[in-house]
Amino acid sequence: MIKITLPDGTLKEFTKGSTPMDVAMSISEGLARNVISAKFNDTTVESTTPLYEDGSLVLHTWKNDEGKQAFWHSTSHIVAQALEELYPGVKLTIGPSIENGFYYDVDLPEGSISDKDFAVIEKKALEIARGKHDFKMRSVSKADALAKYKSEGNEYKVELIENLEDGTITFCDHDSFTDLCRGGHIPNTGIVKAIKILNVAGAYWRGDENKPQLTRVYGISFPKQKELTEYLELLEEAKKRDHRKLGKELELFTFSQKVGQGLPLWLPKGAALRERLEQFLKKAQKKAGYEMVVSPHIGQKELYVTSGHYAKYGADSFQPISTPKDGEEFLLKPMNCPHHCEIYKHKPFSYKDLPVRYAEFGTVYRYEQSGELHGLTRVRGFTQDDAHIFCTPDQIDQEFKDVIDLTLYVLGSLGFENFTAQVSVRDPENPDKYIGTVENWDKAENAIINAAKEKGLDYVIEEGEAAFYGPKLDFMVKDALGRRWQLGTIQVDYTLPERFDLTYKGADNESHRPIMIHRAPFGSMERFIALLLEHTGGNFPLWLIPEQAIILPVSEKTEKYAEKVLKSLENNEIRAHVDSRNETVGKKIREAEMNKHPFMLIVGENDEMANTISVRRHGGEDLGAITVKDFTKLVESEINSTLKSF
Repeated sequence: MIKITLPDGTLKEFTKGSTPMDVAMSISEGLARNVISAKFNDTTVESTTPLYEDGSLVLHTWKNDEGKQAFWHSTSHIVAQALEELYPGVKLTIGPSIENGFYYDVDLPEGSISDKDFAVIEKKALEIARGKHDFKMRSVSKADALAKYKSEGNEYKVELIENLEDGTITFCDHDSFTDLCRGGHIPNTGIVKAIKILNVAGAYWRGDENKPQLTRVYGISFPKQKELTEYLELLEEAKKRDHRKLGKELELFTFSQKVGQGLPLWLPKGAALRERLEQFLKKAQKKAGYEMVVSPHIGQKELYVTSGHYAKYGADSFQPISTPKDGEEFLLKPMNCPHHCEIYKHKPFSYKDLPVRYAEFGTVYRYEQSGELHGLTRVRGFTQDDAHIFCTPDQIDQEFKDVIDLTLYVLGSLGFENFTAQVSVRDPENPDKYIGTVENWDKAENAIINAAKEKGLDYVIEEGEAAFYGPKLDFMVKDALGRRWQLGTIQVDYTLPERFDLTYKGADNESHRPIMIHRAPFGSMERFIALLLEHTGGNFPLWLIPEQAIILPVSEKTEKYAEKVLKSLENNEIRAHVDSRNETVGKKIREAEMNKHPFMLIVGENDEMANTISVRRHGGEDLGAITVKDFTKLVESEINSTLKSF
């Protein structure tokens, strides 16, 4: 017999060789019908994998993220089989699941795949799925695995196998199809009821520009056709909310090939939007005891060698800038933290002076590959709302919790209410990825986990997601379309204070090492604004939107009155402008709706006589004729309801 522990702590006994599906059946037939994968002792297994030892078991269904990953990975096998049958001679490489769906990279013998081919691929894949073929894992010797793919002339699979240890290689079979695979599948193909090929793109083998370019086929699948239909409707809504489209329509930002890829240019309305976000955070930071600093856009190469950034990222970053002085090299700033360490060193500190909190809206530069650039969400030059806190060991707990409070205030004031916290810790299998001592890493990870617990955050722990110099807490936010984004990060760092030899004088009159907390509630201004655009569909919170009202005079006769209304609004710090173009009021209203003005203030002769304005809300609601004073109160009330106090 073996003992199986379930997530709720229940302990059950089963005969050796029982499967996760047997465990599910012992709980209920309904659960067994819905189980599609499992995790045993933190290792992903099939629902049909025999279990021979005691351990902890987690059963996954379509409702779990892990279940979806198994579902989508299994579908990638089905699509790979369809591609083999439709494109004789195609060479398969890898086909993982991703956050939404899956992809498979293939080397086509000739020609290409376009959107005209999607329906044919989907039809063939669904034919295969309807066969209800079981997914079966089997171990293969390294010699046999190499022999199979060498005989097929698939150099990609051969390369993968050559990097694997004998005894760890497995194949997955279904129907007449076989693929090199580590596992993690649904019981059979019949569970897949709906498949959609979403798009194709070029992708270099193993992400290396010097290696062959492959065709990446993206897709998604569902256990019900209704769910696919709903997903495609969400995709259409996402297209309408695309920040690149809205940014152009609302005249917030642009790009120029002459300036360079990934380097956004902020237009007046976008610059004003950024300024309001900065002032919003600066005000909260001032209350929280932060001091603003400014650092240059470049630094000597030695600065980033000391910090460790050059060793980790130098090869993939902008290359050093040589000066006329022999041997002198500078780098475009990839991070603000090394500069802040040097600011801390400008004078000695006592334990009585700590914590020291430096904040900066600092622009940094990273050479992202051109194929990875995407609007404002992936750029080469971006501004971080960076801050670094230097504190004593006994201050770290409270400082970390205070940063959590600040981040929650920022997210709440901007409408991001649905989120989980992700505690990113080391990958225990790859200690060489990180710098610093094991003792300090243990302290830092425990400090973050304890703070998350004390603040009552809904959090998960993710191994291998830590920064190279320390663990972190990321806020994973769901937007209005249910998509998950990382917004706001807090990191504990014992390493940089050591590398820069930062000290403070303790109560014992001896030198001690401060602990450093990195934090950025927005993350980067560019990415945050992009996500905010898509989350709100361009309907920003009233306190933030570039123009809160547009005044529409009915005719030339009321233009002077419109200007009088404008001046009154400006005196009450309401952002507005007068549309005095020679167009009909109907056309002006339609365009104001398209430009997402929260309020349209229509002024005619009757309004002038009554000293009122006719107010129409974005979306068509008519609020009737009211005084400017009452409108001002309405705006103030709506702003106060969304902009929380800190």
